[in-house]
Amino acid sequence: MPGYTAPRRDLSFVLFDLLDAESHWRTMAATGEVDRSLAEAIIDAGGTLAESAFLPLNAPGDAEGCRFEGGEVTTPAGFVDAYRSYAEGGWTGLGGEPEHGGQGMPKMLTVAVEEMFFAANTSLYLYPALSAGAALLIASHGSESMQRLWLPQIYAGRTTGTMCLTEPHAGSDLGLLRTRAEPLADGDYSLTGTKIFITGGDHDLTDNIVHLVLARLPDAPEGSRGISLFLVPKVLEDGSRNRVAVAAIEHKMGIRGSATCVLNFDGARGYLIGEPHLGLACMFTMMNYERLSIGLQGLGAGEIAYQNALTYARERLQGRAPRAEDRSEGAADNLLVHPDVRRLLLTQKAYNEGGRAFAAFVGLQLDIAKFSDDEAAARDAADLVALLTPVAKAYFTDRGFEGTVLAQQVLGGHGYVSEWGLEQFVRDARIAQIYEGTNGIQAMDLTDRKTARDGGRMAELFAERVSAFLADGHCPERLRPGLDTALEAFRRSTAFIVEHSTEDPALAGSAACDYLELTGLLAYGWLWAWMVGVAEVDVDQDGADVDFLQGKVATGDFFHARLLPLAATLEQRISSGSASIMALADQQF
Repeated sequence: MPGYTAPRRDLSFVLFDLLDAESHWRTMAATGEVDRSLAEAIIDAGGTLAESAFLPLNAPGDAEGCRFEGGEVTTPAGFVDAYRSYAEGGWTGLGGEPEHGGQGMPKMLTVAVEEMFFAANTSLYLYPALSAGAALLIASHGSESMQRLWLPQIYAGRTTGTMCLTEPHAGSDLGLLRTRAEPLADGDYSLTGTKIFITGGDHDLTDNIVHLVLARLPDAPEGSRGISLFLVPKVLEDGSRNRVAVAAIEHKMGIRGSATCVLNFDGARGYLIGEPHLGLACMFTMMNYERLSIGLQGLGAGEIAYQNALTYARERLQGRAPRAEDRSEGAADNLLVHPDVRRLLLTQKAYNEGGRAFAAFVGLQLDIAKFSDDEAAARDAADLVALLTPVAKAYFTDRGFEGTVLAQQVLGGHGYVSEWGLEQFVRDARIAQIYEGTNGIQAMDLTDRKTARDGGRMAELFAERVSAFLADGHCPERLRPGLDTALEAFRRSTAFIVEHSTEDPALAGSAACDYLELTGLLAYGWLWAWMVGVAEVDVDQDGADVDFLQGKVATGDFFHARLLPLAATLEQRISSGSASIMALADQQF
């Protein structure tokens, strides 16, 4: 069975050595009581539960999958007990509102916990991950009575949540949805329609589920401006079953232990959230939470794949080291002596650890935006979150999938057969690039709405963070030229998109994926330079974890030497405009 060890040491390094989490938490009343000892205890306990309860069910859950019989969905063997252990530990409410039973932990900390559970068992963790997002939406937009009723149940793990957007005739274009909501005499609503691809739409982990459903009122205008949001429970307050039925579960490439359902709403009773026709804005609260969460799914997939590839490379004896002084006395050396295998592993390690730092940075901005009393700091943090959320979702999941494939390559033929687990990681990771808005949609959001239409203001705010780092003397001198080159490529590309998007309407779309890639690459390059600087200082201290810190420095050097130079190519692609993409006529494809 594939193994997994939660990256406790690296999480601690990112939170406390790199980002100095404690100093930030102390400045905000809502997080003032959180300190390093508490945070590390939470990470340790979460890692232990992920390793002991979630990981052993990962491969068996994939093999068994979910079952749909008699209108009910059953999860794989062991899922109910593992979920119960998770729920009883209060993990769903880790970042939840304290007044309703949540623990109020900072987002900086909860992203660390999410990564570990996603790595250990993506299928199982998707159920509570959706619930946390649903709770955030209800806490942000639900009425007081709705919050009092549902939040304690979700935080306690007695009820899970879903988001119901997609319909059979329309994918990501929500303006085309047809589900109808008819007002009832008592002030509630009757919902009728079909939703597809609903993660956790039904299961046997809890008795109740709250579906957050987008639908149209009778007087709704056309398009996305006419969408309202409703809470539709599986079981009503009087204990009766609501008129929500599972029509089927999807048979999927991966995450087979996660029930992806077709749901029919046939006059189901629902409750309006927010104002009529403004439901999409409310739903974006959950969607943005889940986009970051799914990014962490990609990060977790890359980490578990890397760990298993590394173990295999250390144990597998094959070939001889290219340098005579590196050769063992045996007939063959392990795979780690081969430069190309080291390239595969270092690429995974560099992306995983860079992503872990980026996730914590975005989590910090979310905390500042929500809790800080400094209005200017909170406003800047909110802008950075808006800019970087699509990057986190897409870049994490692209690199995570790439990492699973690279790990599979390390194992060679053994990576292709089921018993080693790598082929499952590849299958499970693939969906993360697709759902919660495909990565192309994330790139369009970044490039068009967040950059071109914004005049590059938020992009420059991010660039200023990197520029300030280059100016403050903490960047190692050998890494400065590469980071400065990448920063200027980002600034020139931003200016090109802003300047030419009006005259070339297809530019934002043609440049989108390259621009998102460039933004992610710059973020990782910045954070790697920062981490290298911190590690080089720490390694000189008595009692330092020398191997860990020297490994951090060497990996950062690798990232800057072998991966960051891609920035120049990405800038060249962006500046080429849309002509080469749009020139081919439809009939010529």
